[in-house]
Amino acid sequence: MEVINVVIAALFTLVILYFIAQLFFKPIKLLWKLIFNSAVGLIILLLINVIGTSFAFMIPVNLITILIAGFLGIPGVLLLVCFQLLMA
Repeated sequence: MEVINVVIAALFTLVILYFIAQLFFKPIKLLWKLIFNSAVGLIILLLINVIGTSFAFMIPVNLITILIAGFLGIPGVLLLVCFQLLMA
């Protein structure tokens, strides 16, 4: 009977540790995703500016455009391109 109690307590502890680990790793995973989206968005934004100079098309690189490209990634850069085309 005592062995069953120890096994149940160990399983309960493992389940609790699993949920605690999920609480700590989810924000870290979100942070890495945000960093990756920011890097990809900024690289694509700079590539569009390099290629766009031959077509007289440029998206200004400032805090707002970097944040949009960073948070949204590729769709954010496409949004910036569409907005720039509408404003031109």
